Formats: sequence, C-alpha cells, structure tokens
Amino acid sequence: MTAEIVPLPRKKPTLDPMLALTAQGMNSVNAVILDRMQSEIPLIPALAGHLISGGGKRLRPMLTLAGAELVGYNGTRHHKLAAAVEFIHTATLLHDDVVDGSEMRRGKAAANIIFGNPATVLVGDFLFSRSFELMTEDGSLKVLKILSNASAVIAEGEVDQLTAQRKIETSEERYLHIIGAKTAALFAAASRIAAVVAECDQRQEQALDDYGRNLGVAFQLVDDAIDYDSDAAEMGKDRGDDFREGKMTLPVILAYARGTEEERKFWQAAILGHRTSDADLEEAIALIAKYDALEATRDRARHFAERAIDAISIFPENQARAAMAEAAHFAVARGY
Repeated sequence: MTAEIVPLPRKKPTLDPMLALTAQGMNSVNAVILDRMQSEIPLIPALAGHLISGGGKRLRPMLTLAGAELVGYNGTRHHKLAAAVEFIHTATLLHDDVVDGSEMRRGKAAANIIFGNPATVLVGDFLFSRSFELMTEDGSLKVLKILSNASAVIAEGEVDQLTAQRKIETSEERYLHIIGAKTAALFAAASRIAAVVAECDQRQEQALDDYGRNLGVAFQLVDDAIDYDSDAAEMGKDRGDDFREGKMTLPVILAYARGTEEERKFWQAAILGHRTSDADLEEAIALIAKYDALEATRDRARHFAERAIDAISIFPENQARAAMAEAAHFAVARGY
C-alpha cells in the first residue's frame, strides 16, 4: 500500500525579497525624500511628513531600484529619480483624498482632515514641483519626458474616473483604461527609467515598462477587490469607500452585469448615491459574493501579474528578477 502524497502548503508570496534587494538603495532614496520635503514654511514638511512617514510600501520607487539591479546598473542617478517617483505618487494621494473627501489614509486620519483641503492641495503641488526639480537635476531629457508624461496621464486618469463616477453604464473596458492611466502609468514609468539611466536597448526598456504597467493594473484590481473584501485595519482606509463614492470598480461592474433586474435596480440606486448605508454596503457585498465578482476580479489581476512576470523573462535569471516576480505574485495575494 503506497502512502498518500500530501502536497506541501504553498508559501504565501511576500515583498520581503524586493525589500531585501532594494534596502540599501532605499536608504539613499529616503534621505533624498527627507531632504527635499523640507521648506522654510513649517506647514509644508509637517503635512508632507504626515503622509510620507505614515507607512506605505514605497513600491513605486522600489521598482526603479529593482529595475536598476535587474539590468546591472551600478551608478546612483536612480536614487534621486526614485525619490521623484515617490513625490509624484504622494502628491496624487494628497489630491485624491481632497477630491474623494477621504477620512483615512494608511490607517490614520487623512491629511485633508487634519490640515484642511486648501493646505493639502497646495502641499501636493509643492511635492509635484520638487519631483520636477529632481528630474531636471538628473539632466536626461528622456527621463524627464517619461516621468512628465506619466504625471499628465495620471491626471487624465483621475479626471476620467471622476467623470465615470456614479455612472452605472461604465464598462469594464473603460474601467481598465482608467486604472491603466491613474495607477499603472506611474508603475510603468518608475520601472522604465531604470533601463534609461543604465542605457539599455529599446527591447529591455520596453520590457521593464511592460512589467510595471501590468503590475500596476494587477495592483489596482486587487485594491478595488479589497474594498469589498476586508476590514479598515487591513486596508488602511474606510471599508466601502468606493461604494459610497459611487465608483464603478470591476467587482461592481461584474456584479451588475450578472445580476437580475431587481438587483440591477439596487446597483443603480446605490451608484447614484441613494443607497449608501451600512446595510446597503452589506447587500452590495452579498451580491458581489453571489456572482463571484471578487474572484473574477482577482483572476484578472492574476492574468496581469503573469504578464508582468513574462515581460522580464528576457533578462537572465537572478535575484532581482526573482524578487520582481514574487512582487507580482504578492500584488495579487494581498487581502487573503
């Protein structure tokens, strides 16, 4: 009689390899961030520091550092550029929280709640300006073009999301276009500039861009799933924010498309802002579960994560490539 073979439990992916890979470089990046967020106006470092020092994985600047490791770049130019990437990201978060009226960010009160909307918007502008100072100091017109274009695309994506808000007819195609702009564009740019400073060929540059872009889409898909699948402590924001703000994210788009006529009426009322109570949120979560919309959203995220991993398969197998592949798996595994 042969013994039954019991498969070993699959290790849950983590960011640990990416953190280890980029630890030394991130020390330099953090020093640049701390230095460049200073101002003679005390409110600026106070407000910026509230968000910058408030946690967050700093995944976007890590992508710049990891990409540099992947292509064997030994210089230091990418440290300032990674800081510029983080400033762009932080500025967009500050502006987003004002637009959305958010009350929590990274598990604590959002900057706009503490400092007010006007100061939050203006400090976001300050950080954008600092990011462009860092880009111009680098001296590469190509890097400047990549990051400035990403900044414009992010803004377009945010406006597109705003115009799609409370519109039940928003399609999956438009949703993917929105998150490709508002989230994936900066992931792509952060990854690509590593190849530029290393003077890689066009094929390698495009591979890193593709990695970042697909990772960004996967990351946002899972973020949108977590809003209906977790508690505020895990997310670092209020549960059901997207629901109450009438955002047409993929879990809602799929549940609406698969629902009955009566269920669609609920979604129409909810997205228009007429059904936003805690009980309504629980009903929304139940409908999303009924039609497996979260699992379908995660399936799509897995697809984009695999595309990200495939994109860097042109590079030799090494520690950086393994860490970047695990980061893609981690992006999907969050929230389980």
